[in-house]
Amino acid sequence: MIDQRKKHNFKLYNIIIFIVFVAFITALDLKFLGDDYVRRVLSLAAIYTIVSVSMNLVNGFTGLFSLGQAGFMAVGAYTVAIFTVPLEKRAAIFYVVDQNPVLAQIHLPFVVALILGGLLSALIAILIGIPVLRLRSDYLAIATLGFSEIIRIILTNAKSITNGALGIKGIPEMPTMWVFFGVMILSVTLIVLLINSSYGRAFKAIREDEIAAEAMGINLFKHKVMSFAIGAFFAGIGGGLLASLLGTVDPKQFYFTMTYNFLLIIVLGGMGSISGTVIASFIVTIGLEVLRFFDEPLTLLGFNIPLFRAGFRMVIFSALLMILVLFFRNGLLGQKELSWDMITSWFNKKTLRRKEKGGAL
Repeated sequence: MIDQRKKHNFKLYNIIIFIVFVAFITALDLKFLGDDYVRRVLSLAAIYTIVSVSMNLVNGFTGLFSLGQAGFMAVGAYTVAIFTVPLEKRAAIFYVVDQNPVLAQIHLPFVVALILGGLLSALIAILIGIPVLRLRSDYLAIATLGFSEIIRIILTNAKSITNGALGIKGIPEMPTMWVFFGVMILSVTLIVLLINSSYGRAFKAIREDEIAAEAMGINLFKHKVMSFAIGAFFAGIGGGLLASLLGTVDPKQFYFTMTYNFLLIIVLGGMGSISGTVIASFIVTIGLEVLRFFDEPLTLLGFNIPLFRAGFRMVIFSALLMILVLFFRNGLLGQKELSWDMITSWFNKKTLRRKEKGGAL
């Protein structure tokens, strides 16, 4: 009876949270709340969530130390850019080197180009993964990081396809936030379903002990390539959404340092925790914007505060991260998922401690 009541309450709470979430995003989308800046930051957080969760699938759940997300994002972003820019604008964009005559005549709907970008990213991941995924640990990280840079350099030099270092402008921007949040919800749901399937259990077994997993009949290479390709697919989806959010792409957006942002997010949220990654994506994205206050000069009582200058927010942000890592060494949630039982037990412990302190006084 108690278990049924818990299940009923769990479903009720989920429905309430979902309704509140839909109402909040809809209010923002209809401009009843916030402004364009708030909508842009939240949309960016949704994109970062997709890419970070895809990276956690590879790094956190399969145990592969991959650093190639920026390269796969670039493939997705350029695919959307190349195929969605209106045909009449392309001559003005490719004014130094003419666009490839075949590509110059192809125009695809955004959804088709977005999925194509994800599929191309997955295909490249398979081609990269066949030789690279036989490596382990730091060697794998260096190899995937190198391939990510190779992808960026190719995009820089393929001028008739990508317009080189000049990038591609005029990408149609999405008129609604629900494009970003809808794709985020769908992507996270699909990854959660994958993790809870037999393939997901195989990924976790590989993470825990490759020798034992192989002894149980799990094909290590097959499942590693599968995880790597699926992670690349969703990274490509995130890159395509980023292109539509910014309205422009160029190779400088996809330096290898971009991957470190996603690595930071999954470490902060917890390697092997989807809900922790989602929470950390919004914390990091919004936190970096809030801390821009420290980048602006500050005058107090007629005195200029010398610490307040461009780049100081990263010092503050790094200090806050160090504090979080000291108190949460496994991230905010570790390998656990956020649940009502976790929340209620946390509040119960807090209440019990207060009562104990009160009794001691």
